[in-house]
Amino acid sequence: MLMTTMLLAASLVAEAQIGKSLIDRAKNATTTRTTMAVDRAINEGLDKVFENDKAKQATNANALQNASEKSAAAVTNGNIYYVSLEKGSARAEGTQQAPMKDIQKAIDKAADGDLIRIAQGNYLGTLDRGWIEIKGKYVSLEGGWNDDFSERNPVKYITRIQPNVAQRGTIGQGLLMIEALADRNAQIIIDGIFFDLGLVHEYAKADPTDARFGCPEGCETGRIMPVGNPPNKTIRLIGGKMAGKLVIRNCMFLNASFNGIIMTNMGGDWEIYNNVFVANLYASCEINGGLNQNTGAHQSTVDFHHNTVLFSWPTTKEMESMGYGYRFKNSVDHNVHHNIFGCNNYGALDGGWDDSNLPADKRKICSAYDNLFFMNKGDFVMAGTSGGKWLYVPGKRFDEVEMLTKYENNRELPSTSNFKDKIDQPYLKGYASLEIITTESYDPNSAANLYREAHGLNKQGTMTTRVSMFGNRYNFDKAIQLFGAEPEYGAQLPAGN
Repeated sequence: MLMTTMLLAASLVAEAQIGKSLIDRAKNATTTRTTMAVDRAINEGLDKVFENDKAKQATNANALQNASEKSAAAVTNGNIYYVSLEKGSARAEGTQQAPMKDIQKAIDKAADGDLIRIAQGNYLGTLDRGWIEIKGKYVSLEGGWNDDFSERNPVKYITRIQPNVAQRGTIGQGLLMIEALADRNAQIIIDGIFFDLGLVHEYAKADPTDARFGCPEGCETGRIMPVGNPPNKTIRLIGGKMAGKLVIRNCMFLNASFNGIIMTNMGGDWEIYNNVFVANLYASCEINGGLNQNTGAHQSTVDFHHNTVLFSWPTTKEMESMGYGYRFKNSVDHNVHHNIFGCNNYGALDGGWDDSNLPADKRKICSAYDNLFFMNKGDFVMAGTSGGKWLYVPGKRFDEVEMLTKYENNRELPSTSNFKDKIDQPYLKGYASLEIITTESYDPNSAANLYREAHGLNKQGTMTTRVSMFGNRYNFDKAIQLFGAEPEYGAQLPAGN
């Protein structure tokens, strides 16, 4: 019997909230990579990519002010349709006085440039199938309105897409799927919608006395059951592909089994800000580039800022791959700043995607600055030059990562911050003491192995992996409390109307 025990979370500064010191999980790493040298042309390219959006180059104070102003109700040159679960009707025209009842019906009726305002409620799509789609058009969704559309506050009047076990057989690939490829000058805004899959998945029992269930004391479920085995399957919260400008703001992404956001940018400037991501498997946010890396260089950008990204989990309970907060994928220029990344199991930022075979002026432009980190296995994860192992780089050493053109002021969450008080404390404590226990056994004289030997088959052993925690459901109401938890960093309280 071979017992291997691995501690995946270690210490923070001693604090009353978690009752003990935690070991810093991000080990110092030496950056040996030399292939991603940044020359003057790339720096000039960075300025050019973002020159039309001053907020992306602004100071922290200006960036926050800009985000607050843009968080107010959207302005559109098209029609405005209204949807209310409480007051709407299936056959209504979608006016403020006669709102529709179904978001999907409003999307289907709307044309390019139209805006759909959505009152509080849990919207499950056509005939409660559990998902909605925007396909072939540029239509914006704006949640967070009260029932008569006289006031908007996304964290008070909750607009959600939160299916449950009744939708297990009818949910598609994601809760919101977007496909719009026709117009690089058009725009889609997704604003003030909270996505949650925690009521769909099957979890182990909430029994902390049984090690099989992976349930820390006080958590509302045990570990998530294997994704890929019925009824659990890989479901994203927002997915698809789009050309044009995409804005995702004031949203919540909770308990996904396959990425909070995973989309393909087919050319356009995207902005993802003021969102909360918690307890998503694979990664919290992954934006791929859909244009040719060479001819399409710098035509797809993402500005990812003022987001709170916590507890990104790997693909399986063995925790051997994935579990990232944000991924620097190829064919996209990435600008990542003023976020909070905490307790991301494999790494806050995934820098493992290499395009150094391209000419210097064609390589993706990546920046990560003014971010706060805590309890990530690595703040920036990248491949070593040889040996097959990953490098786990702490934020204070981002200046040594040649992939990054802007890297200043990345640091640990200050010990004076009260941010961790806003996190579900049993969930945080469970993560801080996370264990993986793998048990292997081999008996060559077992009845099964003697039978296999008699038939010319190889003998087999068994291996069992148990975890103290993995992908446990995070409470919806507690996740809402993360908005505004840390002044100037992470998701702020959305502005009203």
